[in-house]
Amino acid sequence: MSNKLKEKLANHIVIFDGAIGTEIYKHNIFINSSFEELCLSRPELIADIHQEYYNAGAEVLTTNSFGANANKLAQFGLGDKVREINIAAAKLARENSDDETLIAGSVGPIGMHGGAIDSDEKIIAMLTEQLQALLEGGADFILFESLATLKDIEYVAKIVEQQPAFDYMVSFAVNRELELQHGRSLLAVFKLFTPLANQPLAIGLNCGSGAEEMLSALEILMPSAPCPVVSRPNAGLPKSIDNRIIYMTSPEYFTTYAMRYVNLGVHGIGGCCGTGPEHIAEMAKSIKPLTKQKATFVAGIADQETEVLPPVPNADKSKFAAKIVAGEWVTSIEITPPRGFDLSSTIEKAKQCREAGIDAINIPDGPRASSRVSPIVTAYEIQQQAGIEAVLHCCCRDKNLIGMQADLLGCAWQQINNILFITGDPPKLGDYPFASAVFDVDAIGILQVVSQLNRGIDVGGKSIGKSTPIFAGAGADPNAIDMKREYRRLREKVAAGAEYIITQPVFAVKPLLDFMDNIADLNTPVIAGIWPLASYRNAEFMKNEVPGVVVPDEIMERMAAADTREEQRAVGIAIAKECVEQIRHAVQGIQVSAPFGNVQTAIAVIDD
Repeated sequence: MSNKLKEKLANHIVIFDGAIGTEIYKHNIFINSSFEELCLSRPELIADIHQEYYNAGAEVLTTNSFGANANKLAQFGLGDKVREINIAAAKLARENSDDETLIAGSVGPIGMHGGAIDSDEKIIAMLTEQLQALLEGGADFILFESLATLKDIEYVAKIVEQQPAFDYMVSFAVNRELELQHGRSLLAVFKLFTPLANQPLAIGLNCGSGAEEMLSALEILMPSAPCPVVSRPNAGLPKSIDNRIIYMTSPEYFTTYAMRYVNLGVHGIGGCCGTGPEHIAEMAKSIKPLTKQKATFVAGIADQETEVLPPVPNADKSKFAAKIVAGEWVTSIEITPPRGFDLSSTIEKAKQCREAGIDAINIPDGPRASSRVSPIVTAYEIQQQAGIEAVLHCCCRDKNLIGMQADLLGCAWQQINNILFITGDPPKLGDYPFASAVFDVDAIGILQVVSQLNRGIDVGGKSIGKSTPIFAGAGADPNAIDMKREYRRLREKVAAGAEYIITQPVFAVKPLLDFMDNIADLNTPVIAGIWPLASYRNAEFMKNEVPGVVVPDEIMERMAAADTREEQRAVGIAIAKECVEQIRHAVQGIQVSAPFGNVQTAIAVIDD
């Protein structure tokens, strides 16, 4: 076995293609004909479809062979063409891609049983005939897809058990509760593959009722997925919006959900029925920048004469760092820089925080891929004019390594030493989806860069004369769907040089306490993110639209019980204060967000 798919899924988010049948139908092919037979009679049509997906950015092309088994082909008088059609299907996909592109040999369910099928053994033989022809034609792996019944899954498991080892993945059609037909849980049925010597390289979800339904299913699957996950939703069903029937099928809508799948930790994304090259192209523009992220940073080799300097002690880097080193409780308030260039209001809010005894102002860097006044300039002006330290976010999205290093050196000169390093949201999530994303490195990579700068060495291995005094922080999500991945990445961040951790906003206390127990061995200070809910609508937004945030139902009920906006704000403050009291023993401080820029709400949470 080549394990090419396994290697790709391990290294980055893999882009699969979209629907074949949908594209064939667009070319005026009647649905009462065999789409698979077109591999023989209209090879140029199938070739063009593969080429369009390849040009759109697909790294996996699926063969036009979904129904190319003897049972289905016999309905068109083509039962003797199984081998010929499947070999042609694999070759057409291979010929219209490059050597790096993987070819997935599509094998769908057997279809309605005809009179000629009188045993499970005949069904297994038919499907085996198909997959052997696909492999002979050059498919890199077999994609058993649209499996929706226990019987179909049993056939696949039996085939894998009987055949010599080959690469394959299994993809299921489920509802939002992760159930197959007849209400069977996918996780329970997947146990059929557990005893097999040849395990699937990936588990997939495909088709369904659209991207939104698949998101719900993935939220259930990801915490316990036994292997890498690939999501391939269809384009969706029409919805009634204000008595209008709207088809939620645009490439932009599809891509928005694809980004949510990325946040859940999927390893591959493509499309199913109703999606086309335009969906894959739009998605690839947002997903592919993420595939460039480096979990490690390979530094330039220092000259023998280049001296590796001792780092500045954390206690000497900033007042904020000194308090953390001393084990004291720290407080910070997050203030988002304005969209315009007038910083007077921001500086005034920072002064109010200083007067309230807050330790630092946390300054996001283009949150949700928004464009705002420079966070570095904001941090400098706050420190100079408001007399309170800043915790600056450094986002990997917008600048290459050269630009980021230049900014970090500038921060060192201006004594902006507290910096939180984050990967950043892709532009597709914000108001400027046409913007390019850089992502030379992710948060782990930039932390490794900083670790070198803090020893007097730049990204090229050259001396910068002095050690930078950067107090480097990293983000964490105690509510991540894929906590295994979250713990792994957090440990990599600490190994790369993270000296403290700031979490996503916390509403549910238990996940944070469990999180603290699981990272206790890191001995790294944790500052918990706190968001005082401003209103019930704000609570709905946080619950449904902000990745990594879990708002428990009881909190939603408490917010809904308050009638006026002011009463809801008071309830939000009370909930936040209760949360702080429950976690205070476990963390070293809190970072309180100022909802809609209202720092008095944040201060009210911190006030005893």
